[in-house]
Amino acid sequence: MIKGHGDDAYQYPDIRMNFSSNIPQHVDLSALKQHLATRLDLIANYPEPEALSLERLIASQHGISEECVIVTSGATEAIYLTAQTFRMSHHFAAPTFSEYEDAVRMYRSYAKKTQALWLCNPNNPTGEVLPWQTVYERMSHYDLVVIDQSYEGYTEVPLLTPREAAAAGNVVQIHSLTKTYGVPGLRIGYIVAARRLAQQLRRQMRPWAVNALAIEAGLFLIAHATPIRPDLAEAQRLSAALNAIDGISVLPTQTNFMLCTISGHTATQLKEHLVRQHGMLIRDASNFRGLTPHHFRVAAQLPIENDALVSAINHYLHA
Repeated sequence: MIKGHGDDAYQYPDIRMNFSSNIPQHVDLSALKQHLATRLDLIANYPEPEALSLERLIASQHGISEECVIVTSGATEAIYLTAQTFRMSHHFAAPTFSEYEDAVRMYRSYAKKTQALWLCNPNNPTGEVLPWQTVYERMSHYDLVVIDQSYEGYTEVPLLTPREAAAAGNVVQIHSLTKTYGVPGLRIGYIVAARRLAQQLRRQMRPWAVNALAIEAGLFLIAHATPIRPDLAEAQRLSAALNAIDGISVLPTQTNFMLCTISGHTATQLKEHLVRQHGMLIRDASNFRGLTPHHFRVAAQLPIENDALVSAINHYLHA
């Protein structure tokens, strides 16, 4: 496991604007908090050994068999469970989320004749999104394709549906209720896969992997909450404003977060300046394989916050 994921605000005492996490920072969670406050009695007993109640609800939502759904403690547990289960020759398209390679490295592969491809779609940290037609074409060349769709609600590009993933036969599709509803502290994710693949994954699971309050939160959110839909027009406005700064370059993005480079300084230097002088947090992206010490990532927040970030970076480079 690498150190240095985004949203490391726990390391800093006074972060007022957080651009580091790709999850929008102003989600109204008051209804969920009120509901969980009435269900705290759940902590006095063990949760379901497997989160079957939540799996049934998710399956019903997508119109697939509950045998094709596995609830996990966040998308990250789904990644490690997949790497543990399928010992193959694994392929990655860098730069992408580092945990894929970390998980595969932890569970050394031995079946070199079988090939697995890992896709992050939308891709973290670039914001690139592969249309479903491209994903289908790549699926035909591998024994297994792992598709992490954690940010699926953060783009308007049509993606592979859970029903299509369950029917494919060689796809493990990873989802994140954490990101769908803005609850990263609760750790709720799930896998969709064909029954055969799901059975293999279940044999590697530990009991009580998902705690009782997380299960309860998942049930409540799916039934009562509205999924996050970031303001993608505002994200494009932020991208253009950053690109207009001499010394900053931004890759095209199809979601709410974007990968940037800074000239003449490192991302670490910029990050530390913004933290100390402005209480702003960005993601130093230098620890993504294939990137450099000059890469950083930001996610669009409220317009007033985005304007403040642009102003702070411009002042840092040209004061």
